Amino acid sequence: MDENEFKGIYSGYDAQRCHFNKAILLGCAGCSRSQRVLIAEREAISCQSRAGHARCGEVLVTLREKAVFALGMTQPGQNLPHGKEVKVECGGLRALARLAGASEPEDIDGVLQTVTKHFGTPAEFPYGDVVRSISLYSLRKRSRGGRGG
Repeated sequence: MDENEFKGIYSGYDAQRCHFNKAILLGCAGCSRSQRVLIAEREAISCQSRAGHARCGEVLVTLREKAVFALGMTQPGQNLPHGKEVKVECGGLRALARLAGASEPEDIDGVLQTVTKHFGTPAEFPYGDVVRSISLYSLRKRSRGGRGG
């Protein structure tokens, strides 16, 4: 199954795809509202909360907008390559977890609820520290062992 076919089946199956699915699938975050779904031997994440889904969508859009310069992009709203999207999701959630008093984003929904109670709307979050965390977040490098020479 190719990528377009998978996305077509997945979008028809689940209208509430997790906005932070890359972070959850990579293991840099967890969420009490997420459910893992297997489609043709591929794993996807579904959101079980309408309110949580809306909250996460608003926060992720704002994270992307605030991180444009830090990611070396020229315009907000561009589709991000995988690596930059991971930096936004994992780095952004890590900073938001610290703002919520947690060391890691073990429950995205809980973190976002706590941060929203403290700061108000996502537009009011203190993005200086959040964007710094996004720019400093690095993906693990692949090791050069194993196969071949």
